[in-house]
Amino acid sequence: QVQLVESGGGLVQPGGSLRLSCAASGRILSINTMGWYRQAPGKERELVAVSSGGNTNFADSVKGRFTISRDNAKNTVSLQMNSLKFEDTAVYYCYANVRVWGRTSDYWGKGTLVTVSS
Repeated sequence: QVQLVESGGGLVQPGGSLRLSCAASGRILSINTMGWYRQAPGKERELVAVSSGGNTNFADSVKGRFTISRDNAKNTVSLQMNSLKFEDTAVYYCYANVRVWGRTSDYWGKGTLVTVSS
């Protein structure tokens, strides 16, 4: 099996910064796409930023404020969040599309809460 473990959430004031990290472990052959989604109260889960094959994709709402970095050798991905806004408050989930022996599957972390509040 594959496990994704997030860290780095917390409480931050508007305009502040946070860095989320995620590490994948288990019987991993390779990771295709890896990144972050989020779910705010009362809303559906949405893409924040993902990295795949050297390309990145960001939600329009975070472009210019968030950056994603990935270490393929360590199976980790980080999300640097700057200029945080109230509307960035959500549970952030690490996501990975992982190739294991014989198949490729999607995996999710348990989530880490980011609260932007004054």
